[in-house]
Amino acid sequence: MSLEIKGTVEDIIFKNEDNGFCVAIIDHKNEMLFIKGIIPIIEEGQMMSFTGKYVNDSKYGEQFNVESSQILLPTDKDGIELFLASGFIDGIGPAFAEKIVNKFGKDSLDIIQYNSDKLLEIEGIGEKKLEKITKSYFEKLAMKDLVIFLQKFGVSTTFANRIYSIYEGNAISYINQNPYRLADDIKGIGFVIADSIAKKMGVEKDSPFRIASGIKHILNEIQNEGHTFLDKDELIINTKRLLFVEPELIENELSELIIKRSLVLQMIDDKEAIYLPYLAEAEEYVANKLTTLNDTFYRFPIDIEKELKSINKVLGIELHELQEKAVKEALTNGVLVITGGPGTGKTTIINSIIKMFGNNDYKVLLAAPTGRAAKRMTETTGKEAKTIHRLLEYSKGSGDYLVFNKNSENPLVCDVVIIDETSMVDITLMKNLLSALTEGTRLVLVGDADQLPSVGPGNVLRDIIESQIINTVILNKIFRQSEKSLIVTNAHKINNGEAIEFNIENKDFFFIKRKRHEDILSEIETLCKTRLKKFYDFNPLEDIQILTPMKNNLLGTRAINKIMQEALNPKSMMKKEKEFGEFVFRVGDKVMQIKNNYDIKWRKNSGKDGTGIFNGDMGIIYGMDVVEKELLICFDQEKNVRYKFNSLNELIHSYAITVHKSQGNEFPVVVMPMSWLPNMLKNRKILYTAITRAKKLVVLVGEEKYLNSMINNEKNLIRNCGLKNRLIKRNSLKI
Repeated sequence: MSLEIKGTVEDIIFKNEDNGFCVAIIDHKNEMLFIKGIIPIIEEGQMMSFTGKYVNDSKYGEQFNVESSQILLPTDKDGIELFLASGFIDGIGPAFAEKIVNKFGKDSLDIIQYNSDKLLEIEGIGEKKLEKITKSYFEKLAMKDLVIFLQKFGVSTTFANRIYSIYEGNAISYINQNPYRLADDIKGIGFVIADSIAKKMGVEKDSPFRIASGIKHILNEIQNEGHTFLDKDELIINTKRLLFVEPELIENELSELIIKRSLVLQMIDDKEAIYLPYLAEAEEYVANKLTTLNDTFYRFPIDIEKELKSINKVLGIELHELQEKAVKEALTNGVLVITGGPGTGKTTIINSIIKMFGNNDYKVLLAAPTGRAAKRMTETTGKEAKTIHRLLEYSKGSGDYLVFNKNSENPLVCDVVIIDETSMVDITLMKNLLSALTEGTRLVLVGDADQLPSVGPGNVLRDIIESQIINTVILNKIFRQSEKSLIVTNAHKINNGEAIEFNIENKDFFFIKRKRHEDILSEIETLCKTRLKKFYDFNPLEDIQILTPMKNNLLGTRAINKIMQEALNPKSMMKKEKEFGEFVFRVGDKVMQIKNNYDIKWRKNSGKDGTGIFNGDMGIIYGMDVVEKELLICFDQEKNVRYKFNSLNELIHSYAITVHKSQGNEFPVVVMPMSWLPNMLKNRKILYTAITRAKKLVVLVGEEKYLNSMINNEKNLIRNCGLKNRLIKRNSLKI
């Protein structure tokens, strides 16, 4: 049987902000009592009531397991002063708490709530401070009611805070009217959570609100597969499968959403394509802006041939015919695409273009989609390259949404923008980039169209090339300095569907035959732990990267990471570690960031400070501060970060990573298992992307038949995208 107890919160020992779980000590009848449970709102100094049961813990003795909790507003002068002094209300600390209670006594809380102007009688409280106090008081009361309301639906305190930040005092009313609006308005609350809340509230399964939200959920989910739209009939089928309602009801609601412009219907390649509005707008904008930029023909002010000879001499190179063509096209056209595989001279072309423009006082900006790609671009050009996000001066706006401060109203000031690794750029990032370019700015897009496309929606580089509207130079010659590399030649053979070469003495591509999963894992472990270090002096953590197409399965990243952690960084009394869910993060571990964190601060060894660690950034845990509850991580061998324990859901181990996560990165050594794969992952594009991540050595371990099946499968994953169609249509409308 549940009991009710009351007490003052003396100390909060632990608090999980995501789910509200808390361990605290309260003063209950002049005795200290441990309490634990889901307590969404709790602060030291509060008077609270708790419903639950007493239990005996072998370690801590008698405790109270909390089932529900409620803040109690004190009624006596001493209690009110303690409450106000606790910091619960912004703007009131111990000094003002004493002044307020001395002035108003037991009526102090009523004065704040009902007659707050009287606080102006307190010395030190002016109009601004009064506004801060009253706003905080009413927010806390409303927040308390919201948390209690949401608690019965299993919604965490973190989400409650986000909901309140959007809806404020109207939150409960809005949710009661239509709980599915949470999926649209609150970042992180998707259809599944909103549907669970609605079900507990008694909303019918054929409610128009539910059907509309389900349709939009499907359109959001397809972005995970890179689609920007879905065929109307397929959308109806998928929504029926999700909601278990009649297709007629779905079609009716779909028509309503289109009429209200909550969704967009457009014809793409004879398909009735249904878009979320922002994706349709992004595709249309990219098509229009690219065409506009591309329409300008430039006359370069000097003798190009003479300048090329001069640059060849300075750089100590001799450009091939295709490379010269690429440089000339960059000088005379508004937009140029340069695409080719490894060893085809893309870096040489970029350097020549930079030199040519720089010699004639043109301002050139360089960027790439990821931090590692930008760093590599800086190293190969000797010029600063930024991530596209940094180039566009990103910041967080309201509701934690990303805002680019470089845009059509505040454009980039430059003559030329060169983007590397363009295959990784999705449609929304391309839209934001183009919006920051004024007419007259040259744009050079460099990338390998045969790599995997962007993680986000769209197939931008491929669509631009296939439209044949934008000037494109396709590099297909492997240069002499790369011909000795089997990594390079095999990459091109894979693209052509040809058998590859390996196990040639003094070459850089090897295949080790193993059949059973256990033997493959054992071989990979031995390679990474001892053999590659012994024979080539590669550092197991810094130089060797295991790539696999899968997360799950015996040869997926999760299984391999556990084995490699114990092989390369075993448990030791000398190493601190922190358990977090299924992971144990240990000093010495290799880790990867899996979410963009724009606020986290870092400091380089040189003393330079900055913010932002991004999806795909990799680092090593070099320390742990148990007192401050922080991991100390060095990302990219230079950015030192203090990483809070409650943010560890943003990290995974990265001894092994998926091929998709490896995009934009290069590693000295790539090791990859070759075994059974599901059809969607068994294709040459994944294999090609994996081996082109390696700079010095590739080692494949497994069965040749699976290698051959990947090479022979040229079927690319089809993405529903409309950019190619729009570029062709836009070009046909030109007079």
